[in-house]
Amino acid sequence: MAEIDEQRRKVEELKKKILEQKRKGGGAPDVAEKKKEEDERRKADEERKKAAEEARREAEEVARRKAEEDAIRKAEEEARKKAEDAARMKQEEERRKALEEAKKQAELVAKKKAEEEARRKKEEAERKRREEEERKKAEEAEKAAQEEQEQLQVSIQAYAKALKQAWVDGTLSNDEESLLSTLRKSLGIDKDQHTSLEQEIQLEIYLEAIVESWKDGAITPEDSEKLDILREKFSISAEEHLRLEKQVRREILKQRA
Repeated sequence: MAEIDEQRRKVEELKKKILEQKRKGGGAPDVAEKKKEEDERRKADEERKKAAEEARREAEEVARRKAEEDAIRKAEEEARKKAEDAARMKQEEERRKALEEAKKQAELVAKKKAEEEARRKKEEAERKRREEEERKKAEEAEKAAQEEQEQLQVSIQAYAKALKQAWVDGTLSNDEESLLSTLRKSLGIDKDQHTSLEQEIQLEIYLEAIVESWKDGAITPEDSEKLDILREKFSISAEEHLRLEKQVRREILKQRA
């Protein structure tokens, strides 16, 4: 652009010189002058054309550079946009993957929690079932023990009654002893229970005999002999006899008072 301006300036200066020469000549120029003027005009036109051509080429160069710059800028803009789009897509993909992973983790935690809750409920149900079974077993065992105890009491009472009937006359026949043995087996009375019951029954029979002997306030020789026989058969000591007799006499006196 600076060269074009310089050429234009030279053309203008040339025009001014021609006009100045015309003014100084004062009349029509001669042939040499005209030729000089034409040469100068032609030279000025050539320089103007040259300047115009230079200006055109300069303008084309400027346009080309501008086009290149625009193309470069456009390419850079497109590249930047593509990079931004790629970065955005990458971020979106990473965010999507992160969300999917978070969702999977949440589902996994929820699944584990549900499984844990189901396991806890199952264990709780199993524990309650076992407790209920144990409670029922305990109740059944307690009930069975109670029934067994009640049955034992019934058996003991039945055997005690039979035992008293057998010993009521102070003697025990072979048949009675055999019947008692059979009854013991059927009722489940063991030897220790039999011995204890027999002692209680014998003592009870002996006590009733004492009461019967002292019911009139005095004891006859016959009653005394009967008591001696019972005491010998039941193996009751003299001390036990005296204790029972004293107890009976005290009760009789209390009733008469």
